[in-house]
Amino acid sequence: MKFEKKSLKFLENYLNTSSPTGYEHKGQKIWMDYIRPYVDKIEVDHYGTCYGIVNPEAEFKVVIEAHADEISWYVNYITDEGLIYVIRNGGSDQTIAPSKVVHIHGENGIVKGVFGWPAIHTRTNQNEPVPKIENIFIDCGAVSKKEVEEMGIYVGCMITYPDEFFEMNDRYFVCRALDNRIGGFMIAEVARLLKENKKTIPFGLYITNSVQEEVGLYGADMIADTIKPNIAIVTDVTHDTTTPMIEKKKEGDQKCGDGPVVFFAPSVHHTIRELIIDTAKSKKIPFQRAAASRSTGTDTDAFAHSNGGVPSALISLPLRYMHTTVEMVSKEDVGNVIKLIYETLLKIKPEMKLKYH
Repeated sequence: MKFEKKSLKFLENYLNTSSPTGYEHKGQKIWMDYIRPYVDKIEVDHYGTCYGIVNPEAEFKVVIEAHADEISWYVNYITDEGLIYVIRNGGSDQTIAPSKVVHIHGENGIVKGVFGWPAIHTRTNQNEPVPKIENIFIDCGAVSKKEVEEMGIYVGCMITYPDEFFEMNDRYFVCRALDNRIGGFMIAEVARLLKENKKTIPFGLYITNSVQEEVGLYGADMIADTIKPNIAIVTDVTHDTTTPMIEKKKEGDQKCGDGPVVFFAPSVHHTIRELIIDTAKSKKIPFQRAAASRSTGTDTDAFAHSNGGVPSALISLPLRYMHTTVEMVSKEDVGNVIKLIYETLLKIKPEMKLKYH
């Protein structure tokens, strides 16, 4: 699938805009502005989950969903010497923090800082220190707590990485927060294709970009109760397990470039999953399979367990280096996820049988 210039411009702008858990509003505005021409109506809930609706009057409702938030840090403690200690906001990885540049979102705007780390020369003949929440710290150039506060930095300020989007070898998209703003991009592209191809669907379609997934699927949990869908198709990322130091016997066998990953899990409804697989086969869309033993760890679980049980399924995008600032996804896979969701929607009928035999 070849991406249009306007689509790539949206993706770059969307990814480069920080959208940490609990503070997703800037990214959500960009997302809503993009999908506005392709839907009949846009809604936003109290915590910032956004959804565009096609056919809002229809009784039968189908959700396609991604999550909008990215991992980040909170300012947790400021020393008398002006150094900043942090706590996680989502699954932030302390091992990649040392020497990273950060943006501290203070009351006076963004302040640059760095995660400091002792030089290799000073660690000779010591047990090699391991980055931990207790020993990583940010230096913003201040020499006192008072000076830090004068910069507008206080406990509770959000901290993000500024790493920006680029394409690698015409094969990969690379950026922080592809988990899971690439999902928001993919569902937005589905909405665009339906509109531009003048497709008529016999149900209400809710293109949903949820908040707070990284801290417990909370945005999906809330919006599922608001929309009360009949079907939910969720897209998120999963691990490319072909990179070093990943155990396939534990994490499965998925690879960037080999297609969307269709999940098997207790929260995944058989009928919806088989519809997705049948669509992939009939449309010759490459796909992979993966299993999750208890939960998928994605918004699929929140939708599936809401409202007395909503038939839900998960289409994942293989991704390298999750929760780092150099997350990578295959451009070809992104196009195939878009195509698979799009073609699956065209097969859904309100009268289809959803109950187990």
